[in-house]
Parts: sequence; C-alpha cells; structure tokens
Amino acid sequence: MADATEDVELDFAADEQERARRSAVIRHPVASFFHLFFRVVAIVVYLLCEWISKSFASCFVLIIALLSFDFWSVKNVTGRLLVGLRWWNQIDEDGKSLWVFEAKKKSRNSNTGTEAEERIFWLGLIICPLIWTFFFFTSLFSLKIKWLSVVVASISLQAANLYGYLRCKAGGQDGHPPDNRSFTGQQLPQHTLSRQDKKCVSAS
Repeated sequence: MADATEDVELDFAADEQERARRSAVIRHPVASFFHLFFRVVAIVVYLLCEWISKSFASCFVLIIALLSFDFWSVKNVTGRLLVGLRWWNQIDEDGKSLWVFEAKKKSRNSNTGTEAEERIFWLGLIICPLIWTFFFFTSLFSLKIKWLSVVVASISLQAANLYGYLRCKAGGQDGHPPDNRSFTGQQLPQHTLSRQDKKCVSAS
C-alpha cells in the first residue's frame, strides 16, 4: 500500500514539474525571434518600399527573399522547436510525391516549446497571412497591379506553411492521423507510420 502511495506522489511531482516547464516564458528565444523576424520585416518593407526605394524590382526581390528565408526557417526549424510539428515532401520508391505531416508526441522529457512559444508560433503563422490578404484587396482596389504579384507570392509562401501545420495539428490532437491514404485512394504501407511520432501521409 505504501509503495502505491509513493508512486502516486512521484507522478504528481512529475506532473507539477511538467506544468512548470510548460508555463516557463521562453525556452527557445532565437527560434521565437526568427519565427517573427523575417515575416514582420517583409511587411514593413512592403509598407515603406515606395519611400525607401524607387525601384520596384529591388523591393520585389527583397520581400520575396525575406519571405523565402521565413518559409525555410518556419518549415524546418521553428515548427519543430516551438510546437513539435513538421511537414515535408518526399519521393517514394515508386517515384510518387508524398506529403508527410508529423506531430511529435508530447512527453515529460520533450524539448518542445512552452505555452508562450506556442502562442507566438500560431499567432505569427495566422495573423501575417491575414495581413497579406488585406494588402491584396488594397492593391486590387487601388489598381496597383504590379504589387499584386508581390502580394500573391507572399500569400502563397505563408499559406503553404499555415496549411501544412494545420494538417500536422489536426493529426496530432487525437493521437491518430486524419488521413493515411493517398489522394488516389491507395493505402500507404503501415511501416511509414511505425515511428514514435504520429504521421499523416498523403500523395499528390
């Protein structure tokens, strides 16, 4: 009886430690900074571009370069560190293109971000594409047609990460991937889902 009581006490202590770890402010300051840096700077450059440069080509290249750095860092670094999610494309043995959406199982020893970092991640991921959508309509209604190409490219880059991480999130909530079939209806081999992390794989 005493042993059972000790086990319960140890479990409660571990839960308290996990809650304290999760409630910590910032565990990955560099990743949190760069999660917002490139996308915020791209928006600022877009707003001030007509004042700081007369060359549309220079502004276009600078904004797309910033958002390309943002796309890479969010897709490959900040998503994995801050929320334990990642997605990518791979080619299988038959030459088919497969999209993989993965959510890391949360454990007491996991190295994922805190609650504050999760809020930073999702707010940055959602709000910035909405801002670019607003820019799309303002450019359209003000007949700034040349800027539409910048805005459409920006929306495409940021919406791709948003969609990918929403797919990862949807597959990680109930412990099962939402869809493990390809778009053509073929069942994927189950050994692709046999790792500790949960996967959602679909072919396109």
